[in-house]
Amino acid sequence: MKLIQEFKEFALKGNVVDMAVGVIIGGAFGKIVTSFVNDILMPPIGLLLGGKDFSELSVMLKPAVEATETTPAAEAVLWKWGAFVQTCIDFAIIAFCIFMFVKLINSLSRKRAKAETAAPAPAPAPEPTAEEKLLTEIRDLLKEKR
Repeated sequence: MKLIQEFKEFALKGNVVDMAVGVIIGGAFGKIVTSFVNDILMPPIGLLLGGKDFSELSVMLKPAVEATETTPAAEAVLWKWGAFVQTCIDFAIIAFCIFMFVKLINSLSRKRAKAETAAPAPAPAPEPTAEEKLLTEIRDLLKEKR
């Protein structure tokens, strides 16, 4: 029973929930970036390379083999460098966006910390009034007479 209680406390902490939300939003953002790269960015690049789909650019390492009576069929072995480049571009865009987001958060944190540390110094104690000065003198005179 204690284990279940500890798990509830862990799972309901704010940072765990925040992390889960971040993972979900990150996954959705990754899909958006992938669509941007695949559907917007890479078609013009493929067009410049002769009208090919960039993700299909590859080098054949071993050609396909048709089935014979003694050997089974084998698919061609391809080195799919176009798909790899596309994935690297996805990563670079996502990494840059995350970098800019972290930079913004750090900037806001520094501004808040600076504002908290730059709080005005407490005002000096006010000068005693004329009445207080007079009372202090009377007190001092009474002390001297004793």
